[in-house]
Amino acid sequence: MLDQTGQVVHAEDAGRVQPTASLGKLFLLYAVADAVTTGTLAVSDRVGRPTEAVQDSGLWQHLDVDELSLGDAAVLVASVSDNLAANALFDAIGPEATDAAAEALGCQQSRLIDRIRDVRRAEHPPAPSIGRADELAEAVRRIELAGTTSPAAATVRSWLLTGVDLSMVGSAFGLDPLAHVTPDRRMTLWNKTGTDTTIRADVGVLRGPDHWLAYAALAQWDSTDDARDAALARMRDLGHHLRTRVQGS
Repeated sequence: MLDQTGQVVHAEDAGRVQPTASLGKLFLLYAVADAVTTGTLAVSDRVGRPTEAVQDSGLWQHLDVDELSLGDAAVLVASVSDNLAANALFDAIGPEATDAAAEALGCQQSRLIDRIRDVRRAEHPPAPSIGRADELAEAVRRIELAGTTSPAAATVRSWLLTGVDLSMVGSAFGLDPLAHVTPDRRMTLWNKTGTDTTIRADVGVLRGPDHWLAYAALAQWDSTDDARDAALARMRDLGHHLRTRVQGS
């Protein structure tokens, strides 16, 4: 957890590199927003439904439309971590751009390293993304800091304000998961999450009346243990701590 100056407020094993499920979509969104800002892409550009089907998170797999605007695809990724939309954007932007986005946000080891796949074979990376909590907290801190001066950062922030997954750190805030783009209870939250069978990951920024905090919470457990409830409970505890600090009570 970092304050707006970059000072560490709380950290536990924050420098460990670990799989982060689809949390690396944060870098994908930043890369797309940067390309839109520089004119390389436009939000009105069309992206087609990828031929390789992927299930789990997302809405596009349940819709009839075979094309989306780039901007709509980005909103689907930000809001519901849409896997098909993420792969369409990944095809449009390329891995070099997502690596450059990670580096621009201060990350050396945190990366989006592959597209989303239903089945990972020996020739594929073992996970779509990896990350360190300290780097990821710094990445979202930089986005929040630049939100008033950088069009790319402002765009990413506006997309991620639509995120509906408040099951982790965000569960402590009591916000409406379907409508929290404006302040509620003197708080504004934007975040990106990632989930897999043995992974829960949540990074974001919680802003209060006078100050804000950037956080990254990464949990991974052995497949032989069902530690999901324990991981979610610890994430909720972190959320309570964040809420107390930004609300000042």
